[in-house]
Amino acid sequence: MICARCGHRNEADARFCSACGTALAAIPTGGGPGEDTTATLAAVEAGPAPGPGGAVLVVIRGPNAGSTFRLHGPSTSLGRHPDSDVFLDDITVSRRHAVVEADAGGVRIRDVGSLNGTYLNRRRVEEATLCDGDELQIGRFVLRYHEVGRSGP
Repeated sequence: MICARCGHRNEADARFCSACGTALAAIPTGGGPGEDTTATLAAVEAGPAPGPGGAVLVVIRGPNAGSTFRLHGPSTSLGRHPDSDVFLDDITVSRRHAVVEADAGGVRIRDVGSLNGTYLNRRRVEEATLCDGDELQIGRFVLRYHEVGRSGP
């Protein structure tokens, strides 16, 4: 079962998320390690519209592969700090690693002084605009940016 708040994959019979403690509701999952993320994205698209333009990050490689994180509001923090909107629990991720920001000009990723850097489509970036299907690498995590309502990854 995937946590709607943090995207962590939990045991099927879990009542609370083991990563953030949020009460869990039955949500269809999918997109486990090595699997297609289409089922996970379909579940996200069927739910309430997420933040900036309806966008999600799906972990496609690394710890917690298959986890889906909804982007909420104009700014979403990514990092190893437990207060991060997208909690990436691995030593290769800085506590305050990066921020996804949405405005009238689009959605951007901005590195906030991380030690290992933020990569967009295998190129290190300080700041860059995100497009549907882009891959972000933060530490050992590879995440695909997906704009809900567009074609699959």
